[in-house]
Amino acid sequence: MGAEKIRELQHIEVQPQNKFDYKGYGIGILLTFSLAILAGLIAKLPLFSIMGIMIISILLGALWNNTLPLPTSINVSLGIQFSSKKLLRAGIILLGFRLNLFQIVDSGVSVILIDILVIAFTIMFILTLGRIFKTNKELTILVAAGTAICGAAAIVAVAPLIKSKQEQTAVAVSCIAVLGTIGALLFIFLYPYLPLTNTEYGLLVGATLHELAHVVAASVPGGELGSETAILVKLGRVLLLIPVALLISFFINRKNEKHERNLKKLPIPWFIFGFLLMSFINTLQLIPDHIINILLLLSIYFLAMGMAGLGLSIKWSDFRKVGFKPIVVAILGFVGLLCLSPILLFLYRLF
Repeated sequence: MGAEKIRELQHIEVQPQNKFDYKGYGIGILLTFSLAILAGLIAKLPLFSIMGIMIISILLGALWNNTLPLPTSINVSLGIQFSSKKLLRAGIILLGFRLNLFQIVDSGVSVILIDILVIAFTIMFILTLGRIFKTNKELTILVAAGTAICGAAAIVAVAPLIKSKQEQTAVAVSCIAVLGTIGALLFIFLYPYLPLTNTEYGLLVGATLHELAHVVAASVPGGELGSETAILVKLGRVLLLIPVALLISFFINRKNEKHERNLKKLPIPWFIFGFLLMSFINTLQLIPDHIINILLLLSIYFLAMGMAGLGLSIKWSDFRKVGFKPIVVAILGFVGLLCLSPILLFLYRLF
């Protein structure tokens, strides 16, 4: 009888673990959704429109996590992690509907060359700075990807490929968010004093700023022509997210696979291929525009919920742990990219 009792108790203890925690997932997802909705409302205000919904979402999440403790009776982290991982990747996939590959090809060789140069230079420069300042390797790669390609979306796309910690991802996104906002304000302030045409101004904005939201906001002074150029150049950088992420994955993980050539064990970022597939579908115009607009809106809010989830994992102590060096690397990397502007203009005028 004693043995039977023990087996019964073991069965009772194991059983609840097999149940799906609806409350944990539901409340966690609801929290990230609420923060995303609030961020969307705040982003419509004139002063905050430059920051964009995704940046505001991660800031709201960080503010919540460091001022209001999450409930301990319910495992809300399940829903928060679902948003910061699954929904974030779904948002990146749907973001592919923003790209029209023909439009980028038709823009000419100069834009494509400029985007390749920007990404190659920025990544190499920031990685070099990381070695000089002896910063964490994974964090440096995330900052490099965010600066070079497309901000937070690039960071969260590269993070699982290099197996970075969630707090490193959150810190990298925060650094890029702040720097991109400052950069956008700087461009808007300097526009009247820059000896550039509206097209050239849009080129520099699209080639140097981090987030698409930053590019859209900063390109407004350049008028319709400046805005179109800026967005086109920026979308070219977004397109290059796919090959760059794959290259990063290969170089980071090749040592781990040195003695194993089994392709099944290589980390394959399927969501990035989903992003490319959506781009092809959009390019071929297989889906009506009104549905594309709905999917893009869904993409924005999935990304915003993911950013809120990342923010809810941020603790101010994480910044103290990484120190000032990664922040200095991020700042110098952005400054270095800005210093590349004369070469970018030369290439654009040459072609």
